[in-house]
Amino acid sequence: MRRTVVALLGVVGLLFGTAGTALAYEPVNVVHTERVQAGPYSLTVGFSTWPVKALQSLDFTFVPDGGIEGRSGTLSVSRPDGKRAGRPDPLVRHPRKLEVWGLDITALPDPGDWTLAFAVDGPDGPGTGRLVLPVQEQPGPPMGLSWAISTVPLFGLVALIVIAWRRTREDTSV
Repeated sequence: MRRTVVALLGVVGLLFGTAGTALAYEPVNVVHTERVQAGPYSLTVGFSTWPVKALQSLDFTFVPDGGIEGRSGTLSVSRPDGKRAGRPDPLVRHPRKLEVWGLDITALPDPGDWTLAFAVDGPDGPGTGRLVLPVQEQPGPPMGLSWAISTVPLFGLVALIVIAWRRTREDTSV
């Protein structure tokens, strides 16, 4: 009986002790907005980080005036060289801000002028609009240098293992 009570208290403690991690995700904090006219619809595009930098994760929110109810749409993203980055994706609810459309933890890989093209359909008919988004250089050192520096501890660990293995091997042969 005592074991059952202790086990039950342990399970309840784990349940309530780990429930806080679900609340660890902050709501989307929009720090900059841009307005886009997509036919008869006016969209507010929100960014969780501004200015946008290459390879930096951020959230995008897309809010048509009047809300998203009764409306649908697609988003096409074009790279700075003009090539389309994938096919048009439907605008879906942001996973942490369900009352708006959005993209969660997205990074644009290259600096330059990216183009976000919107196609919105609703009670006033279809409409299209574009937003040219300037993306700055990646913050910090170049990616190759970052990777080179981060592998130094790995090489040190390999050297330590080789030295220990050689010393152990020499001691057993005596």
